[in-house]
Amino acid sequence: MKVGIDIGGSHIAIGIINENGKILEKSEKRITSVEKQDIKKFIQKYILEQVNRLNSQYKIEEIGIGMPGYAEEGVIISSGNLGIKDYNITQALQDLKLPIKIRNDAKCAALAEHAYGCLKGYERSIFLTLGTGIGGAVFIDNQLQKVGKKAGYEIGHMIIQKDGILCHCGQKGCFERYASMKVFKNNLRKAMNLDEMTRGEELLEIVRRNHPNHENYEVIEKIVKEYIEDLSIGIQSLIRIFEPEVIGIGGSFVYFEDVFLERLKQRLQEFNQNDRDRKNIKLEVAILGNDSGMIGSVLAD
Repeated sequence: MKVGIDIGGSHIAIGIINENGKILEKSEKRITSVEKQDIKKFIQKYILEQVNRLNSQYKIEEIGIGMPGYAEEGVIISSGNLGIKDYNITQALQDLKLPIKIRNDAKCAALAEHAYGCLKGYERSIFLTLGTGIGGAVFIDNQLQKVGKKAGYEIGHMIIQKDGILCHCGQKGCFERYASMKVFKNNLRKAMNLDEMTRGEELLEIVRRNHPNHENYEVIEKIVKEYIEDLSIGIQSLIRIFEPEVIGIGGSFVYFEDVFLERLKQRLQEFNQNDRDRKNIKLEVAILGNDSGMIGSVLAD
């Protein structure tokens, strides 16, 4: 058995994964603002507690960790969404006495969807994770594409707006500053004068209930339309560069599938209305849902 760990900008999930990519047991915790103040300590403590608990029930062979940002040789070099730099997480977890591999969470999620989910059976594909930020991965000839030492394919930091919103990476106008799910949720909270602690489930219900006769219809529709437009601009650029057969989308976007997916497909078809091949590119939501990063963390690439 292997332990898969998915560390996100707002949550951490840990599970036991069998040889067929099935989750036998998992725990998940939302990372509070207090815990974020000493995020390294929180991550270390939570992982040690959960893995030690699981180790008493299962024979664990290896630990896989997916995290936003860039890792090298067991060290988180940089993770803007976690606010971490040069964190030797392997050393912090050495008391577990288990092999540990760590890599970018979007790559983990993509590997899982390529092996078991929405990308299975396709030779050329793109996978996007829309959550706190935007991560991505590209498969060509069934191979996950890599570049040099760094993770590469930082799709979320593709610039879609000149002199746009400042990103934590130092650039302005990054894709994830316009089309991450965090941005959408924050924009909706602000427009509706909602508390910043209003959860995603509540926001989803607000969008679901929206209709032309609703008193806040125009406000909500404006936020949704702008989000779909910004997301489609980024995706359209990726289509032109990589010519994929299918694009998979994961992260917390999967919970908003019923309100976003068809509108996104329609907008992309409008972009490509005079190009039959690009017009028919498949757009799929992650089959493994928000568990794909955890499952993929234990897969070989």
